[in-house]
Amino acid sequence: METTDSRTNNNQGTLKVAIGILVGILALLGYLFMGARNETLELQKSLTSKVEQLSTTQIKLDSISKSLDQKIVEVQSLGGSIVELEAMKVQLENDKKKLKSDFSFSMNKYENKIKDYETFLVAKDDDIRKLKEENGVLVARTETLETEKQQVVFENTSLKTEKEALSTTLTQTVEDFTSKNNDLQRKVSLASAMKAVNVQVAALSSKGKEREGGAYKASRIDQLKVSFIMPNNPIAAQNNKDIYVRVLDANGAVLENGNGGIVQADGKEIGYSFKQSVPFENNDQKVDIVSGKGTSYSKGKYNVELYSEGFKIGNGAFEVK
Repeated sequence: METTDSRTNNNQGTLKVAIGILVGILALLGYLFMGARNETLELQKSLTSKVEQLSTTQIKLDSISKSLDQKIVEVQSLGGSIVELEAMKVQLENDKKKLKSDFSFSMNKYENKIKDYETFLVAKDDDIRKLKEENGVLVARTETLETEKQQVVFENTSLKTEKEALSTTLTQTVEDFTSKNNDLQRKVSLASAMKAVNVQVAALSSKGKEREGGAYKASRIDQLKVSFIMPNNPIAAQNNKDIYVRVLDANGAVLENGNGGIVQADGKEIGYSFKQSVPFENNDQKVDIVSGKGTSYSKGKYNVELYSEGFKIGNGAFEVK
């Protein structure tokens, strides 16, 4: 009985020891589990904070990027330089790319970058304000210049109109004066022109025999002698006068007679048959002009016209039988 009781007591002791050890192990496991759980919670908290910081940084960088885009457009519209803004935009885009793969992310580092960007934007706001002021001055100056330009254009137009009116008046005055002067000169020229009166046409034979009367046989005409009186003219210059003789057949054609040509008379060019220079003596002198030889005359009536100093001074006629 004692032996059995002793064994029973030993077994109970062993069980108690085993239970104690088991309880210790369970307590240790519980302690370890609680420690690991606390570490996991701390890690989760840390990761959550990192994610929030990354998200905040990303949002700030995106906001700065939009501001840069707006300022680039604004400065460009104002005519300013956007080189510095575009360089900053490139740097910002590089920082945004690095942020996505930055495993050693430091909020402090990016905060410093963000402050630099914000400082840059503030400085650019000041530059834009100055550009707007300068553009305002330029716009005002441009408006003033445009007003002055319009005034000058108006004055020039008025001056041009007055000048054109004056020029027209002056031109008309000159034309009137010229016309009157030409008319006066023509009247003076007409008054001073020679006159050929009592024009007679005689026929000279090849032997020099002269026939008068105004009607001749063709076979007896070797030359023509045109005779006339040049009356006294007090205002005519006493000098040599070129007398041009036109012999016209029944059809009005000019007969050439050795030394014919073209002369300006009555404002146009006309042909003549022969000419001769005559010294004007201003004493009712008688003038004889003899044609060249070799002209053939057919039957019919002929007119003779005399010209000198651009005017017709007389005329006569003869007939060929």
